[in-house]
Amino acid sequence: MPTPHPQPAFVLIRPQMGENIGAAARAMWNFGLDRMRIVDPRDGWPNQKAVAMASGAGRLLDEAQLFDDTAGAIADCSFVYATTARPRGLTKPVFTPEAAMQDARARIAAGEKVAVMFGPERAGMENDDIARANAIISVPINPDFPSLNLAQCVLLTGYEWRRDTVPTEATRVDALGDWAEQIEIEKLADHYEKRLDQAGFFFPDHKAANMKINMRNLWSRMPLTRADVQMLHGIMRQMVRWKERDKG
Repeated sequence: MPTPHPQPAFVLIRPQMGENIGAAARAMWNFGLDRMRIVDPRDGWPNQKAVAMASGAGRLLDEAQLFDDTAGAIADCSFVYATTARPRGLTKPVFTPEAAMQDARARIAAGEKVAVMFGPERAGMENDDIARANAIISVPINPDFPSLNLAQCVLLTGYEWRRDTVPTEATRVDALGDWAEQIEIEKLADHYEKRLDQAGFFFPDHKAANMKINMRNLWSRMPLTRADVQMLHGIMRQMVRWKERDKG
């Protein structure tokens, strides 16, 4: 059984500007992808403009494989996707970027070598290149402006690969410190209730009980850290000190 390839190779077909190659390298490395293949770059290789644009992702360019033609760049792959924004009149399965990367992950897990091709900046891939692919990745973009920069397309595809490979939460709150425990929230509620009672806040009397319940409910709805609780205790203590000093 062949050794599983842990990630897809991203193949840049005849890229025209070194800056775009460098930006594509940065986009790949943003999402943990580092297998770049370059086919017949217009301005030659190596390219200093690509290195300058790649910034911290220069290693990808150092390790990038250079090929004379598309066939050579994908020769060792068993499944190849071609990214295109426009229909090309070729009968092939068409994936969204999300579905394509899910499919790619399953194929790679089964031991296949997978590649994703990206076309030149000016007009995208030609039919001769797309004909060599097994499937198409089509981005649902504005039909009145169906033009994606090379690095943007790489970034979009890389994001979908990362999102489907690394478990992520759709929403979360990053707490600076530990979350407060219920007993800490209870003591905070007692503190405020006691001081507000002393200040005559719970008025009139027949509404006081409901007001206290509403305040308890308020505390329970707030995602508080221990630092938050300490700060709120401090605010109330300072207000009480200020009031007592004002009386003096």
